[in-house]
Amino acid sequence: MDTIFNGFVPGHQFLICVDSDGCAMDTMDIKHIRCFGPCMVKEWGLEEWAQPVLSRWNELNLYTLTRGINRFKGLALALGEVNRTCASIDGVEELDVWAKKAPELSNGAVEDMYQRTGLPIFAKALSWSRAVNEAVNTLPEEEKNPFPGVVQGLRAAHEFADVAVVSSANREAVEEEWNRCGLLEFVDILLCQDAGSKSHCIAQLKKKGYGADGILMVGDAPGDRDAAWENGVFFYPILVRHEAESWEELRKTGLEAFRVGRYSSYGQEKLRQFTENLGGR
Repeated sequence: MDTIFNGFVPGHQFLICVDSDGCAMDTMDIKHIRCFGPCMVKEWGLEEWAQPVLSRWNELNLYTLTRGINRFKGLALALGEVNRTCASIDGVEELDVWAKKAPELSNGAVEDMYQRTGLPIFAKALSWSRAVNEAVNTLPEEEKNPFPGVVQGLRAAHEFADVAVVSSANREAVEEEWNRCGLLEFVDILLCQDAGSKSHCIAQLKKKGYGADGILMVGDAPGDRDAAWENGVFFYPILVRHEAESWEELRKTGLEAFRVGRYSSYGQEKLRQFTENLGGR
């Protein structure tokens, strides 16, 4: 996978990495609200408790410090709560252990667990995940657009920095969405699921010679923050429910603080806002 990085040559001393779903593209809410949650309700026959179950799914995956977690981790969390409060879910304990310890959390990995254990919970998790993918693929293109201010923010960033998309989403989907919305003209390298984890991608890009204070990760979820922390680079949060304001502030204030070497204290305040916005302290 590291061959993806071989052809990239920095054009600036600064690098700005940008996540896609829920950060640049307004696609995260619609996927969870219209696809992930409803598919879980259908797969496990939870229609009787649909309203509280769906509300909790969205809270866990969108509006708290577990925002953006892997789909199978989110499923294990949600089904665990359903099992305690609404309906019995056979095998949820085994799913939870797997989601916490497995080195890979993917359709292939959950299918392998079913083949090895024969536990129906893993077959149902795979069926749910496939149904989610099908539902996402049927979402109308016109409903998948960038947040207000993204074009202007990327244009401003690209004037003095290299721009990398660093996303855990499917490459074909990201490329289609960014190309259709006219964002790729501001991007120097596109790094998606096939390039490795976000932390790995940033680590590989660091090897290209950017200075210690020359990389900024723009993201909306704790996983983006952690990828930045693991590599010792700066983090700028796009706040859920305040995405347009976040992009405007990035363009007007954040980019300049980063460019002139004054980002550290500013970034600490943004981190506080990010944690508080997701209900943390």
